[in-house]
Amino acid sequence: MPIRVLIADDQIMIRQGFTALLDSEPDVQVVGQAADGIQAVALTAELHPDVILMDIRMPGMDGIEASRQIARFPDSTAKILILTTFDLDEYVYKALRAGASGFLLKEASAEQLVHAVHVIAAGEALLAPNITKRLLTRFARMEAPQLTRAEPDIALTEREAEVLLLLAQGLTNNEIAAHLIIAESTAKTYVSRILSKLDLRDRTQAAIYAYETGLIQPARES
Repeated sequence: MPIRVLIADDQIMIRQGFTALLDSEPDVQVVGQAADGIQAVALTAELHPDVILMDIRMPGMDGIEASRQIARFPDSTAKILILTTFDLDEYVYKALRAGASGFLLKEASAEQLVHAVHVIAAGEALLAPNITKRLLTRFARMEAPQLTRAEPDIALTEREAEVLLLLAQGLTNNEIAAHLIIAESTAKTYVSRILSKLDLRDRTQAAIYAYETGLIQPARES
């Protein structure tokens, strides 16, 4: 089955360009295009895409609110990949908190876009370590709204806490396994257990949770 993709962007040239690129992939199918957040929400409910490429700044309803509404769908399995012009845009952080699984710069190469779609569709978060550090270090200082998913004092085992620390730094399961000298399958099990305990959607949400609750202290910028 091909990966079903919905593209939400108010610029028609971007929608058409991404559509042409992704439709050329044998295992990817663009099933719809939305010009704003309202259309994105409606088409998600109608088409049930696997991945949504979501622009942030759109008229009517922006990508943040659209992501928030889609994340609330009880039967939605769509993964949201935020499209942005700036990798430190404050809206990116808000969108990740709203339920997105990662973000991609609009200037990314064709190969990076295709890779991102596959990563998100597979249930992973698009968390490049260097971007993760810069993004979360900057916005971890912002006053975070009260968390509603889980209390910050939920007990993690010592090993789970170690895995969460590495996860929040953007490490993959393979890298976590190598760092802790455990099997990759074991690292994957720990990550799944952490997400379940904290009632979080994915690795991106776990990383943000770790910073927001003070489990991990961001490094001070010089």
